[in-house]
Amino acid sequence: MLAYMNEEAYDKTIETKQTWFYSRSKQALWNKGATSRNIQTVESIQIDCDEDTLIVRVTPAGPACHTGEQSCFYRSIDLATGEVSDASVNNAASIIDQVMVEIVERKSTKQENSYTNYLFDKGIDKIGKKVIEEAGEVVIAAKNEDKQEIINEVSDLIYHSFVLLANQNITLSDVKSELNNRFAKKGNSKGDRPEIKEW
Repeated sequence: MLAYMNEEAYDKTIETKQTWFYSRSKQALWNKGATSRNIQTVESIQIDCDEDTLIVRVTPAGPACHTGEQSCFYRSIDLATGEVSDASVNNAASIIDQVMVEIVERKSTKQENSYTNYLFDKGIDKIGKKVIEEAGEVVIAAKNEDKQEIINEVSDLIYHSFVLLANQNITLSDVKSELNNRFAKKGNSKGDRPEIKEW
């Protein structure tokens, strides 16, 4: 999404670790998600070379766009005709984020017959058992060389791993940051020793 900050909005964003913006039409500050509950927890802030633009990376508690889309930039322009397409632009990264967002929402909001709520209610022993079980099923599917079954079981493993992360108050951004740190290291080793953390 694109929004504007004045100095006060910037200071409150730093102080609260949630996004605050300045509405030019209302001439007032607003805290993203204060009404919709789609708050944005700040993970990092980058500034451009002219020091007049910020990129604020967040863990969202819901869609950024008031339309319900994950991003405000969900439409594309046809370069041949100049017409705007109303079709949502989705990618693998966004669906991963969406799954995590919904899991986090289930942690704070009960929904009838929700399997995610059931796992949270049972706690880490049940969640951990499911992660181990799904990891084993991934290996069995691979041994059977069943492509669709591998896809199914890996999807189950990712979901249950995300529930475990949310249960431990670990964000997807935390994991992404660790992956970025590992990927950025030079002279990566691909040894099998468990103490080696680089790739």
